[in-house]
This record gives sequence, structure tokens and C-alpha cells, in this order.
Amino acid sequence: MISRAYHATLFVLYQLCIVIGIAAMPLAIAARQAGFTLPIHRILANVEEAYENAQR
Repeated sequence: MISRAYHATLFVLYQLCIVIGIAAMPLAIAARQAGFTLPIHRILANVEEAYENAQR
């Protein structure tokens, strides 16, 4: 049961990170033109890796 809740939580977190990444796209474009980048891709990669490892 805990494993099922853990999988569901990771799935929701992964989907939430994708939505936040899409919503932050205009801010990320402006930040890149100002000379720095937002670490959204790293956060998404970490959550994706955790989700994939939990499915094994």
C-alpha cells in the first residue's frame, strides 16, 4: 500500500513539475536573454529519474 502511494505521489510530482516548467517558459526565456538560466530542467530530470526507479 505504501509503495502504491509512493508511486502515485511521484507521478503527481512529475506531472506538477512539467506544468510548472511550461508555465515558467516565458520567465525562462526572459532570464536566458538576461544571461542566466533557470534550473527547471534539472529538477524535472531528478523527479523523472526517481519516478522511473520507483517503477522497477
